[in-house]
Amino acid sequence: MSLWSTVALKCKPQQHTNKKQKCNNINKSLILQIAAKWLEQEKTDIVAAKEAYLAENCPEPELSSDTAALMEICKKLHQAIDKIDEERYDIEAKVQKADKEIEDLKLKVVDLVGVKKPALKKVRMSADAMLKALLGSKHTVNMDLRANLKQVKKETKEEPTEAIGDWRKNIEDKADRKKMFESA
Repeated sequence: MSLWSTVALKCKPQQHTNKKQKCNNINKSLILQIAAKWLEQEKTDIVAAKEAYLAENCPEPELSSDTAALMEICKKLHQAIDKIDEERYDIEAKVQKADKEIEDLKLKVVDLVGVKKPALKKVRMSADAMLKALLGSKHTVNMDLRANLKQVKKETKEEPTEAIGDWRKNIEDKADRKKMFESA
């Protein structure tokens, strides 16, 4: 008899909600009880299978008082252990090789498919709002960069009016300088 047929026989749904809730609770408890029995049965099956395997592959050693016989048993056990270790090493090497191949194939798949970049949304946010979002509300930073700039006053050079007035004299001075560079 299956699990669901057992549950269906125990409780048939009624029209009232309270009775439905009771039926649901009974059904749940029955399912849990049956599942617990199955788990216990599974555990006993595993133990029995383990004992059968050990009886088949590992017979009881015949221990006698003869030291030569004991030495022979020890040699057989060491040979069996060595054989098992070699098999284990070979299996581990195969598993590592398979794992490496799987990783390589995964990388190839990612390369072939490519990484899909999500569509970026345009966000209109001021620099102040961005810094507040990053740093939190505790840190208030003002991004008014113009306020941080140095104010440079434009200095106008006022030349004396005397120098501007006599332009011939300036030309003669420049001619004298030119002669100094040419003679040197």
